[in-house]
Amino acid sequence: MMAFLLFGVLFILLFLGVPIGISMGMSVLTALFLGGVRIPAMVVAQRMFTAIDSFPFMAVPFFILAGDLMQRGGVSEKLIQFIRQVCFWIPAHLGVITVVASGFFGAISGSNPATVAAIGGIMIPEMQKAGYPAAKASAIAAAGGTLGVIIPPSISMITYALVASVSVGTMFVGGIVPGILLMIAMSILVGISCRKYEFDQNYEITWKSVLSAFIEATWALIMPLIILGGIYGGVFTPTEAAAVACVYAFVVSKFVYKELEYKDLPAIFAKSATSTALVLFIVAVSSSFSWLMTSSGVPAQITKFLLGSFSSKYVIFLMVNASLLFLGCFLETQSIILLMTPIVLPICVHLGMDPIALGLIMIINTSIGMITPPMAVNLYVASSISGVSIESISRNIVPLFLVLTFMLFLFTYCPGILMFLPNMLQ
Repeated sequence: MMAFLLFGVLFILLFLGVPIGISMGMSVLTALFLGGVRIPAMVVAQRMFTAIDSFPFMAVPFFILAGDLMQRGGVSEKLIQFIRQVCFWIPAHLGVITVVASGFFGAISGSNPATVAAIGGIMIPEMQKAGYPAAKASAIAAAGGTLGVIIPPSISMITYALVASVSVGTMFVGGIVPGILLMIAMSILVGISCRKYEFDQNYEITWKSVLSAFIEATWALIMPLIILGGIYGGVFTPTEAAAVACVYAFVVSKFVYKELEYKDLPAIFAKSATSTALVLFIVAVSSSFSWLMTSSGVPAQITKFLLGSFSSKYVIFLMVNASLLFLGCFLETQSIILLMTPIVLPICVHLGMDPIALGLIMIINTSIGMITPPMAVNLYVASSISGVSIESISRNIVPLFLVLTFMLFLFTYCPGILMFLPNMLQ
């Protein structure tokens, strides 16, 4: 009865277009009042407060602010300039540059939409000038943006780590290998499928220009190294690392690249505060949803059913991925992680999957959801840049979606790839 009320009300409200945070909150209250559970509604508010009253969660606003500062401070232009110098010899190098630059910028922003906006805003017009169809260029930028939450640091990794009670630093390290492999896989596909597009390379490449571009981009490239090195070196915690990232982003943007003005700060702070409020509200509401679901025994019932119905772990892993990909079409990343982790974690751990590997698989799933309509935030951002319809971009992104999905299943059935770096550091 409780599970029916929780999920029934949730999906009805989502179908009616109610925002995800409000939908989850209303489903919890409905289940409490109609489910025969004698729990005061005040407990929901207490659970919401407790969920975000966490020192590790303080990293969320800091990483968001650091990403906004670097985005405004000209980091994307410096990264693109360097990558273009290095990759000029590759067929369809503008498309490849878009993917690679998205990977590097994702390590700074930790956000899919921010990555599409920063890199796509520059590269989509460049690709169009070079002869790429607008829909194709938009699809490449949108797909490249999926690397935003996979390559650390990532807010989604922080969320999963706290829900699953695993190390944030280990999650960060674990995201490096799959992020790089996904970037390579998409780059190969783009290089092959877009090699027919010709463009003028009125672009002089010398060792001096490569070195100059590298020096300019170094300040942006070393930021993830400082964060990960500091965490694993015991210099600071993930939360302190986020604060260090903010200071570093401000200094580089203001005094090194000199593209950030003091007058820009109020708007940046307001944008970061809005993004933080949205994330933390969803986290708070989702936490109460997960608490009521767990206390009602729903995850245990689902686990018992699946393990009793299917003997093959490969079939169960397939069902888990299919469920996550489906939810990615309708829900945003934080909601899926908070909603599904209590359900799939005990199942996958029972079947021998490491919680770190599961977290990375979930994050890759939710990132793919950013390019699958109707949720498809990356497509909307790319569409706003190019003016191309969502339908046209969706058709052109199918090959990239298939590559991402193939890699997802490769990681699922060969989790040793995901655990390579974490195991080395243990």
